Amino acid sequence: MKCGHDTRATVILPGPAALPRLRADMTDELHTIIDLIRYGASRFNAAGLTFGHSYDNAIDEATQLVLHALHLPHDLGPAYGQAHLTLEEKEEVLGLFLRRIEERIPASYLTGETWFAGLSFKSDPRALVPRSPIAELIETGFEPWLGGREVRHALDLCTGSGCIAIAMAHYNPHWKVDGVDLSDDALALAAENKARLHADNLKLLKSDLFAGLSGRHYELIVTNPPYVTNDETDALPKEYSYEPAMGLRAGDDGLDLVLKILRDAPLHLSEDGLLICEVGESERALVKLLPDIEFAWIEFKVGQMGIFAVECADLIKHNARISKLADAREGRVAEAAGALF
Repeated sequence: MKCGHDTRATVILPGPAALPRLRADMTDELHTIIDLIRYGASRFNAAGLTFGHSYDNAIDEATQLVLHALHLPHDLGPAYGQAHLTLEEKEEVLGLFLRRIEERIPASYLTGETWFAGLSFKSDPRALVPRSPIAELIETGFEPWLGGREVRHALDLCTGSGCIAIAMAHYNPHWKVDGVDLSDDALALAAENKARLHADNLKLLKSDLFAGLSGRHYELIVTNPPYVTNDETDALPKEYSYEPAMGLRAGDDGLDLVLKILRDAPLHLSEDGLLICEVGESERALVKLLPDIEFAWIEFKVGQMGIFAVECADLIKHNARISKLADAREGRVAEAAGALF
């Protein structure tokens, strides 16, 4: 059944004690695109929704849903905000609002689209909603971190929807980019996005981190791996339950995969290669474990976001310590998995 014609869509309640309104009343009170965006934002805030999937506030999410329902471009000029809607269009918009509030589905999954690094990606529960600050690095050519060094081969490890790999390939058509993931579902979505954005210089590969990349080397490796702790994952709002857990959960301190990446990256980086890795809130745990490594924590327009750059030479210098930690972690994870069977 088409959600836009769900009769509940005409009655999105402002609070638990509110009484239903008649369709005519709703039609009289909400006329324009701006009316619907304001109404949706108010209802989202009243419902206590969680934002963090591509947009971080109620107004932007309401705008995303309204423009999608009306088949209008995401960068629609403000002059169109006063455009009036038909009854059917209002019902379509309000139906999306209702699902966002009642089911807590991320807006990008409702629309099937997310914008990342200025590009439109297909988005669905096969992979996390694209939202990494690495988009800003891609748009600025990874400078000053690359320092002008030549990149011929680049890797996006844990590619998910393919957003980072495809954006790198798009803005750097002379690069050969590999996008790697363990999930068949994620790789299928990434393939659809590759075709959508004509990223012909991208190759998608199935691999458990570096395990299937023997003999492949890169001047730049970029990775946004799972880094959410077990406790944090268990406590996440319902919105995150629609995303694949394997893209989030990463052990008690969020570093189960990161330590393996740091250990094995030098085997696949060129001598002067660079690794850029996102660890989010696990930054403190990483610095505590490896205080001697010169991680360069990147400043974004909004400040630090738990993303570091590190040179291959530094990873080699500290490989003994990193390997000891990663190997011990791998052993504990294997033991825990074995205990389940």
